[in-house]
Amino acid sequence: MTKLTETQTIILSAGAQRPENIALPLPKGLAGAAAKMAVSKMIEHGWLQEVDANLRRGEPLWRETGDGPGTTLVVTDAGLLAIGIEPVVVKTVAAIREHAAKAPAVKSQTQRTGTKQAQIIAMLGAQEGATIGEITAATGWQSHTVRGAISGVLKKKLGLAITSTKVEGRGLVYVIG
Repeated sequence: MTKLTETQTIILSAGAQRPENIALPLPKGLAGAAAKMAVSKMIEHGWLQEVDANLRRGEPLWRETGDGPGTTLVVTDAGLLAIGIEPVVVKTVAAIREHAAKAPAVKSQTQRTGTKQAQIIAMLGAQEGATIGEITAATGWQSHTVRGAISGVLKKKLGLAITSTKVEGRGLVYVIG
């Protein structure tokens, strides 16, 4: 097995992370004759392959051929294996990315005003916070419902950082923050 240079490893690793395993752009500072020599050696080893560039997808050009759109460089399965990546893994990751790009965006939850949940958030967001008793009086809920809303909805679902401290004369006080 041929030992890879640092430049070859960088080119192959970057290409493995891009859609369609496109090896371009090359690392900064690698241009001209040095780039041509590095790429030629990698093509000889079978790690890179020149393919027709698809300009509609915005694939970068390696060189212009004069009779078509030009060529781009693609990391081959042998190139992936040379850096220790199984081609099947790369294809699976690419399929997952493609599926994620096509999936509808998750709708973020917006807080409605005037709800009991909004009322609790406002009470806990105040500097003095609120006790379970104060929240039950304001919402008409039972204490176990309030505790469930704080633990399940506010902490877990909405991700709010709610702390509790024991205050003399008031009991356990909950505060956002």
